Amino acid sequence: MTTESGAVATAAAPEEDEAGGRGSGRWSAGTGALALAILLGLLLGFAGGLLAPSLLRPGDSSPEAGFARDMSSHHAQAVEMAILAHEKTADPDVRTLAADIALTQQAQIGIMQTWLKEWGLSPTGRQPRMAWMPDGAGAVKNGLMPGMATDAQRAELRAATGRDFDALFLKLMLDHHLGGIHMAEGILDLSDDEQVTAMAESMVAGQKKEIELVRTLQGRIGAR
Repeated sequence: MTTESGAVATAAAPEEDEAGGRGSGRWSAGTGALALAILLGLLLGFAGGLLAPSLLRPGDSSPEAGFARDMSSHHAQAVEMAILAHEKTADPDVRTLAADIALTQQAQIGIMQTWLKEWGLSPTGRQPRMAWMPDGAGAVKNGLMPGMATDAQRAELRAATGRDFDALFLKLMLDHHLGGIHMAEGILDLSDDEQVTAMAESMVAGQKKEIELVRTLQGRIGAR
């Protein structure tokens, strides 16, 4: 991922170590266009969050606040990997999937960060990651939330090329989506906030569809 695109990917996310990564310094017209589209999606996400009605504001230690903070960081890593895939892959189907992931999840980051602002809360909280979810702390491994790629895996992805890159990207994104679904389903069990549950339901449905596509692509290129 390029330095410029990384800045866009993490613009609305809390300052988490795993939310961004160092790029190669390369820049392409396709990546630039995607970055601009992501920025537009981010702005629309902020607008959507501002327009959403909210009668009761969740508190700093609420499940809703924890979910918005943690999922923003979780999404930011997916955006980072998706921008990298859009730049590096030669497979048009992988590139399309990557663009969809980057655009959708960046817009959702914008909405969740706007919620926190409207609730009068900071982008980061004092509670440990996943503390909002029952037994959530047990799902955090080496500081990473469910499905997140390690620093070593991200470095391997940046170094990979060709089919090896596509195979690793699809594997990492499959794991990432499964973890994201776990978190989104967790907030559905805990929250009755209409805007939060609507977002979580959209995440679950959208990422399940993308998982089907990922598995189809894995089968086509012979990678699991």
